[in-house]
Amino acid sequence: MIKILYVEDEPFLGKIVKESLESRAFEVLMVTDGARVMSALAQFKPDICVLDVMLPHRDGFSIGTEIRRDYPALPILFLTAKDQTEDVLKGFAAGGNDYVRKPFSMEELIVRVNNLVAMSKGKNTAAQSTNEGIVIGQYEFFPLKYELRFKPDGTARKLSAREADLLKILIDHRNFTVARKDILLQLWGDDNFFNSRNLDVYITKLRDYLRQDATIEIITIKGVGYHFVAG
Repeated sequence: MIKILYVEDEPFLGKIVKESLESRAFEVLMVTDGARVMSALAQFKPDICVLDVMLPHRDGFSIGTEIRRDYPALPILFLTAKDQTEDVLKGFAAGGNDYVRKPFSMEELIVRVNNLVAMSKGKNTAAQSTNEGIVIGQYEFFPLKYELRFKPDGTARKLSAREADLLKILIDHRNFTVARKDILLQLWGDDNFFNSRNLDVYITKLRDYLRQDATIEIITIKGVGYHFVAG
């Protein structure tokens, strides 16, 4: 059974969502106050946190940052009523793995929850088999730490959850072409225009992060996807 920490301050909506999730075999702990989230995490030990952005006493972004620091492998799904691109990107920068806009359907929420938990369990299984990073050229990548290290001087960069997930996909398809649509569906669950533009932003960021090794390339195959070249 998947355990969900559901953080929502709208009592009517929260009751509906909680009961709907429980009717589909999820175990749900609902928290209505941002100040209580971290203590609830420690006690409940959820598989995923579904986190509203607008909360009393603490906003979802600051909570997400603290969760990512203390629980680096825990998936975070933001709920937001905001439409601005910068707010969605702020959520990813705060440690979010995905987002759902209000109003949302229960079917969409459940699909995204299941996808994030499945991806998280896959990462944990891989981590149990090795404590080593993944070598890509002159870099070493630690997926569960969200860390990219440049080996020649030992400098390390902390990645956002979405940046780390995207880099892992590219590494898994090293020296092969991965379809743009497949990346969008795996990371966002939807290949719409908005998510496509977000993907462009993250590809640009990863190119910048990897620029110190000239042998590494993220090549755009127009109309198809990306070809990741790395030793």
